[in-house]
Amino acid sequence: MQTNMRREINEIPEAAARFLDQSADAVRDAGQALRARDPQFFVTVARGSSDHAALFLKYAIELTAGRPVASLGPSLASIYGAKLQLRGGAAIAISQSGKSPDIVAMADSATRAGAISLALTNTPASPLADACNHAIDIGAGPEISVAATKSYVNSIVAGLAVLAEWTGDAALGKAVRDLPQQLSKAVGLDWSNLAADLAEAQSVYVLGRGPALAIASEAALKFKETSGMHAEAYSSAEVLHGPVALVGPAFPVIALAARDAAETSVAGMADGLADKGAYACITSATARSAKQLPFIATGHPITDALALIVPFYGFVEAWSRGLGLDPDKPVNLKKVTETR
Repeated sequence: MQTNMRREINEIPEAAARFLDQSADAVRDAGQALRARDPQFFVTVARGSSDHAALFLKYAIELTAGRPVASLGPSLASIYGAKLQLRGGAAIAISQSGKSPDIVAMADSATRAGAISLALTNTPASPLADACNHAIDIGAGPEISVAATKSYVNSIVAGLAVLAEWTGDAALGKAVRDLPQQLSKAVGLDWSNLAADLAEAQSVYVLGRGPALAIASEAALKFKETSGMHAEAYSSAEVLHGPVALVGPAFPVIALAARDAAETSVAGMADGLADKGAYACITSATARSAKQLPFIATGHPITDALALIVPFYGFVEAWSRGLGLDPDKPVNLKKVTETR
């Protein structure tokens, strides 16, 4: 019997296409507002998978628009009552439900502090939408599984669409429009050969750089959520600053590399760990020692990174079931987390 998570993974290409078909007006309005304001910096407000989407957009904005992006802790508003100075900036708040009190409080505070604010939410009639200047319905549709999949992808698609509209980046705009077709290919990729490397493992590292680091962070979370596997995400450079001490023979390492400027360095790190006896695998054809995982080259370095999460989702759902677990119902978790 197919799980809700598997069905929702299969719906990712359709959900992305639906957003792009239905969101043109909202994307145009948000892009025009950003052009008019010309923000000199961005802040993001999110938790969990939504925060990983925010991290992806951080790299995309910094690489494409040259504006620095910082993550705000929602507790700054909900617990500490801090008053930030955000005039001249923009804020992006991301929440599938749009009703986590601390996310709403921080988004409202950012708006009141002078930032032009955007809400990316799967629930357009929500407190978060009301708290922001512009609300964009990510259009993922109902997501029943506790583990977010299509809402994560669509949050990024929505942010990239606004970014392309704001900056007038034609290449990024085309890459975003092509995403449904590319994601359809990614759904069919098979990463099941990872299972043998993880069979006896107690922990796993997931590595990446740039936008792929955000994908690594999301992958590590999904290992924990669906399978009870201890997983940590690191920059392939940062892993050398201490964490590499734990990597011994048979320690599993998944390196997520996009076709971008960081691919060579990520592949080099994966090869170095494989040479030390680690079970290292990588989404790149340039590696020498690490095993290759199949990937879709989208033709753009930013969307290339996003496509990596889709085959991983497929793997981790099957891995969870193989362990006798229910990926739809992670232990101690619920779909909407309302933190303050």
